[in-house]
Amino acid sequence: MELEELRQRIDEADSGIIALFRERMALSKDVAQVKTENGLPILNKAREREVLLRMSREAGEELEPYARMLFSILFEMSRSYQTRLTVKPGKFSEYLKAAQMPIDAMFPVSGVVACQGVEGAYSQLACDKLFAAPDIMYFSNWEAVFQAVQSGLCEFGVLPIENSSSGSVNGVYDLLNKYEFSIIRSVRLHVDHFLMARPGVKLSDIREICSHEYALDQCSNLFDQFPGVKITTVKNTAVAAQMVAESGRTDLAAISSHDCAALYNLSILKESVQNNANNYTRFICIARKPAVYPGSNKISLILSVSHTPGSLYGLISKFSVLGLNLTKLESRPISGSAFEFLFYLDFEASVWTPAVMELLEELSGTNPHFAFLGGYSEIS
Repeated sequence: MELEELRQRIDEADSGIIALFRERMALSKDVAQVKTENGLPILNKAREREVLLRMSREAGEELEPYARMLFSILFEMSRSYQTRLTVKPGKFSEYLKAAQMPIDAMFPVSGVVACQGVEGAYSQLACDKLFAAPDIMYFSNWEAVFQAVQSGLCEFGVLPIENSSSGSVNGVYDLLNKYEFSIIRSVRLHVDHFLMARPGVKLSDIREICSHEYALDQCSNLFDQFPGVKITTVKNTAVAAQMVAESGRTDLAAISSHDCAALYNLSILKESVQNNANNYTRFICIARKPAVYPGSNKISLILSVSHTPGSLYGLISKFSVLGLNLTKLESRPISGSAFEFLFYLDFEASVWTPAVMELLEELSGTNPHFAFLGGYSEIS
């Protein structure tokens, strides 16, 4: 047969598949009703194994793995559809409605904001992009920022969450599951690192370079120009600049921001020393109480899945079925457990979309560990 004729036959087969798919999903709907009436669970693993085995045999040896894949996807879609039909608005829906801000609500222009580091830190620069007139309190570490917000000492906190070059800020991710808070906005900040020292110091004088571990990682190529130089990790890039300014040393340099050079009266030895010019860090703004402002189009969650084959695929497929774009999937080990993980997800959607609301209600009721971190928008 000619190619066009083959394609026509495939189109006819596809139409037949769609007709059967519609029939199968209609039957799934009826099954969901029967299960609900009789108090039966949506998942029936024995039934699924039985069907997979039968379909694999009917497909034949060559097509067996493809048949298994096809029916595994069908089962997942059917379960997701049945769950959506049977899930009723519950505590999570009430939680979201309580967090909904009025349609004319504006993001705050001021407030007491917790940041890690000292004046000139990148967290402070991110804070200045988020708020027009913030009252900033500085803390020595990220956990202290969470504690300040949770205790009510500060209204908001600003924390780095990931960098385009060095990846996720694992220390912050590990704290996300420990404290109660809500992400209310995020910001993408272009991070431009500078090598700086006290006035009069030359590049040839440098014997030690200090900065935060993530900044050092983002500028690793720079160290090829300083063979044998000592690399020192400090709590913050701004702390590094402050340390150089107060040290009195002529052999010590810091990797920090342009603002810090001016703030601490340091001379810039080299500009833009990061490995990648497109170096961005995402910062989240957290608050004690949940608040979803108008225009929010990003959602962050924490979920756990069972430690069984295909469980993560089953989770991801729920988003795929609804056409939702997962922009972040991060796994972190659960403390005290053997190879058990929590998954941190970011995806693009409004919490008020009915299908998304139903999905969140489903996830909150069917996952042993579920946390809604926030529905928010991101600025740049």
